[in-house]
Amino acid sequence: MFPLHDDNPTRITPFVTYGLIGMNVFIFLFEANLPESQLRQFFQLYAIVPRELTRSFGGLPVGQPIPEWSTLITSQFLHGGWWHLISNMIYLWVFGNNIEDQMGHLRYLIFYLACGVLAGLSQWAISMNSLIPSLGASGAISGVLGAYIIRFPQARVLTLVFLGFFVTTIRISALIIIGIFVIQNLLAGFASLQPSAMTLERGGVAYWAHLGGFFFGMILAPFFGLFNRD
Repeated sequence: MFPLHDDNPTRITPFVTYGLIGMNVFIFLFEANLPESQLRQFFQLYAIVPRELTRSFGGLPVGQPIPEWSTLITSQFLHGGWWHLISNMIYLWVFGNNIEDQMGHLRYLIFYLACGVLAGLSQWAISMNSLIPSLGASGAISGVLGAYIIRFPQARVLTLVFLGFFVTTIRISALIIIGIFVIQNLLAGFASLQPSAMTLERGGVAYWAHLGGFFFGMILAPFFGLFNRD
């Protein structure tokens, strides 16, 4: 199930949303052309490595040429594969334009990056000693979803649905689409906390970054002018 388009018209051209999508795609294409050894080094430098972030917060050197806290931003523009990138960009394309329309370009950009930072810290708080790099725009986009659900709770979204070999499009409430997203991440997030679960240490999905971004998005969005426009 993939959202394709919502039923809320926008009054401004969402330059920031387009720019974020373009930057994510450009950086991913750069990643795709790196040899595997250089790609690992690239992720080690620009993705969030929880143990290194923990050490830097404690005032200990981590031996990196850039401040470790800056990875809370740079990691938002990295992706681990085509599916990771495409799924994130679809959600940003569908839901980001309306939030940018409500907040305005600059406030939307700050909001987006702030949600990504808080999402990264949410995942870090769960796995402070992990050596697995955490990366992706999912946390920031989850913040956009959190803003969307409180601003457009009645919206309906044209959605691509796969029913076995049959594919169709139907209009589904945004509450259902985003609700499924939250429930899936809650269940998977709590499962990842079990002693037998290896999700965090094997580089699995950063479920707590998704959840943190979503809930911080709901909290912060009104302060960024979400309800200033009718």
